[in-house]
This record gives sequence, structure tokens and C-alpha cells, in this order.
Amino acid sequence: MNDFDWSNRPSGKLNVGGAMLEYACFGPAPGEAPTIVMLHEGLGCVELWRDVPKRIADRTGFGVFVYSRQGYGRSDPVVLPRPLDFQTREALGPLPGLLDKIGFRKGILLGHSDGATIAAIYAGSIEDHRVRGLILMAPHFFTEEMGLAAIAGARESFATTDLASRMAKYHDDPEGAFRGWADVWLDPDYRVWNVTDVIDYLRIPTLAIQGREDQYGTLAQLEALEERSYAPVDTLVLENCKHSPHLEYPDLVLDAIADFTARLTRIEAASVEPA
Repeated sequence: MNDFDWSNRPSGKLNVGGAMLEYACFGPAPGEAPTIVMLHEGLGCVELWRDVPKRIADRTGFGVFVYSRQGYGRSDPVVLPRPLDFQTREALGPLPGLLDKIGFRKGILLGHSDGATIAAIYAGSIEDHRVRGLILMAPHFFTEEMGLAAIAGARESFATTDLASRMAKYHDDPEGAFRGWADVWLDPDYRVWNVTDVIDYLRIPTLAIQGREDQYGTLAQLEALEERSYAPVDTLVLENCKHSPHLEYPDLVLDAIADFTARLTRIEAASVEPA
């Protein structure tokens, strides 16, 4: 029996697979309403979601759980170098344990950037009927030269500016967080990384959101999702928007999320009505 009660501990740390991971939760607990589990980007953490989780909970009526993966935020540090398949390992290792730990019953995985990739890998690799939908913001399914160039520029900034000290406001180990992200993406062997095959196994509705000016990936990422998924895919492409739609156009993104969750709720209700 799961003994996690986020009404008593709406923030803190959870032991998942031997690592202490920071978390925060908003709205109703899993036993009271569906849950949205949010997975952050490659340099993200709980705090860098800002007020987005609370706004989603308030708007949708769903519970929202956010956490920092190992190596980020106030979670335990990670041993470097990360393996080149770290996103798949994250999806198939810690994430299932975390969902069980929080008593996840049904809901949505919402990921941004690397977090979106992890969410898609999970849904395309593990048959988990508790996951009823995906919300993927700026997902990555394969490498692109322009994205690698942007990461190389970020690595130069980390080495030559105060980026490390600014990251220290949010990460206990800013160097580990940055290197664990950039060193993998810029590894020469990573240029052939491609996980589009997981899309072929998606059987749940997906909402995909991306900025047209995303510096880390083109709309080819969303096109692959639309072309290969057997389940419905709704897309929202935001003009004059870069890599963080939820921060650059929060109201438009929140509207799309609220509409998506409402439609899923209607589908669920219709499916249980007596004939």
C-alpha cells in the first residue's frame, strides 16, 4: 500500500531507487483526481517551472506533481559522465518507481524538452494504462545540427560567463547539471541518436507544443510525431516563440492544456457510461 500523502507533505524529498529526489505537488492527491506528472528540461528542476504547475492545477482541477531528476535542483547528485542513452534509462528506471511511489492512479505525463522525450519513451515502451495522455513541449526524438550548435554555444557561455553561478541558485551541483546535459548532446557518438521508433507504439492522445523559433529543434520533431503516432496528435505551434512555450506564452499554453485535459475527461466519462 502506498503511504505517500502530499496533502501532509506538499514538498520535500522522496527516495526513488536509492536517490533522494526533490518534489512539489499542487491540487488534489491521486486518490481524489487525475494527476499530471511534469518532467523538466535538460537544465531544469522543480523551481524553474516557476508558477506553471500551480496554474495548471488551478485551471484543470487535476493534481500536479513536479520533481527534479537526479543531478538537478536539490536532488542527489549524479555520477558523470552520463550514458548516452540516459533519457531511455531515466524513462525505464526511475520514472516507473516514482509513479508507484506517489500512488499514481491515472493521468498525464507532461514533459518539456528532454523531459518530453523521457515521457514519450515511457509511454512508447511501457504498457501503463494509468497514463491516459501525453503533453510534450519542445520534444526531441533525434539530433539536429542547429540544436547541437545551440548547445555548443551554451557550453561556451558556461565556460566564459557567470552562467554557473546563476545556475547555482537552482541547482546544488550546477557543474554536474550542466555537464550531464551538454557533454552527452555534444558527444560525437550522439549525433546518430534517434528514438523516433517509440512514437510507433504510442496508443494515447498527445498534445505537442513547440515554438517556431525553437533554437534546439525544428518542427521536424513534431512532424515525426504526427506522421508516426497511431493515436491522435494535436499540435500547437507558437509564433515568435523559442524553446520554452510555457514561460514565453503561458496563457496560450495553459489554454491548450486545459482544453486537452477537459477532452480527455469527457472521453473517460463517455467510456464508462452504460449502453
